[in-house]
Amino acid sequence: MENSEAIALTAALLAAAGDLTSRINDGVVARGFEGVRPAHGFAFARLAPDGATATDLAAHLGVTKQAASQLVDELVRKGYVERRPHPADARARLVVLTESGWACTRAAEEAAADAVQPWVELLGEGEVRVLCDRLRRIAPYGPLRPTW
Repeated sequence: MENSEAIALTAALLAAAGDLTSRINDGVVARGFEGVRPAHGFAFARLAPDGATATDLAAHLGVTKQAASQLVDELVRKGYVERRPHPADARARLVVLTESGWACTRAAEEAAADAVQPWVELLGEGEVRVLCDRLRRIAPYGPLRPTW
């Protein structure tokens, strides 16, 4: 692959990722979730399974522990998460989604489906499935991190 082709591929992937992030966030807001930002969605992705500590969240987001704690404070104030005693570590607090946080997560899933629908209309469902498979093969394993 020539340099110009690599740059074009890179630009297309970055543009698609940025567009998807914006469309999903806009869809969540349109579904009535006020004051959410894309960074919240990246945090929710880490918290959704079983909760996490602020330290876990910091590593997932690629930020300092202080920045993650500030984000958790914001999400607590907005009613999307709560802190609970950690079941295995008395010194730590577990951050978990509230019912509002789970509802926001479901809204993000719906918004994601809406965001890729134009791709399905343009390429067809089979092509989008192939695209998804190929991207999974090359995407790095690990946390989904926003580009700050």
